[in-house]
Amino acid sequence: MAKKLVLFDIDGTLLDRNKQLPSSAKEAIFALHEKDIDVAIATGRAPFMFQSIREELKIDTFISVNGQYVVYKGEIIYENPLHQSELDKLEQFSNERQHPMVFLDEKKMVANCSYHPFVEESIASLKMPHPPHIANFHQENVVYQALVCCEQEAQRMYEQTFPKFDFIRWHEYSIDVLPKGQSKAKGIVRLLDQLQINLKDVYAFGDGLNDIEMMKTVGVAVAMENGKEETKCHADFITDTPENDGIYKGLKKLALI
Repeated sequence: MAKKLVLFDIDGTLLDRNKQLPSSAKEAIFALHEKDIDVAIATGRAPFMFQSIREELKIDTFISVNGQYVVYKGEIIYENPLHQSELDKLEQFSNERQHPMVFLDEKKMVANCSYHPFVEESIASLKMPHPPHIANFHQENVVYQALVCCEQEAQRMYEQTFPKFDFIRWHEYSIDVLPKGQSKAKGIVRLLDQLQINLKDVYAFGDGLNDIEMMKTVGVAVAMENGKEETKCHADFITDTPENDGIYKGLKKLALI
């Protein structure tokens, strides 16, 4: 039998609206382990932000920061940091418009301001505190992802001004900054080089805008009922919400457990 891989987004997919892991989702993941089906996380979060989930679910393979940092069985197999000089230009542009930024490497997250309500509200939605202020962080450290904290109407201005970046909104007051053309899908391709699994045997569960490229790439895409409408359009089918055992029900429908 051909090997299979199942990928899970975290927020709004594995975790419910309260950032809790439903017991049914944990049961389903362990059922996949028992069947020797490969399991990986594919998330916009940086590694330090979901270590406890990996440990609880016994998952040591993941695609993080939207494909820019990929780990296979605990070993880093791909890194794609943001270009420093382009980040310098982006930060100058955002500062002029009083839009704060957040920078992430694999171990921490920092802000270029001591406090801003947009940073507070967006990061709080992840059940995390306002990041500490460290000036010039991206000039002295590798950065895998940045956030520009701005309202919806400002996003187009950034897209038009910085063609070397992709900007993906994940919160009312925050957008992810990625290298142009990069996504979770690119990380999946890197991972499959290690696993030697055919794309048709790859399944992905997600809910957000940053899951769209992943869903367009894998063999079978499953969207959560609570997902963005744009994301659902790219799914092969829609499962229930995390709170209503969506992961378990989806895997059952796929006959994977």
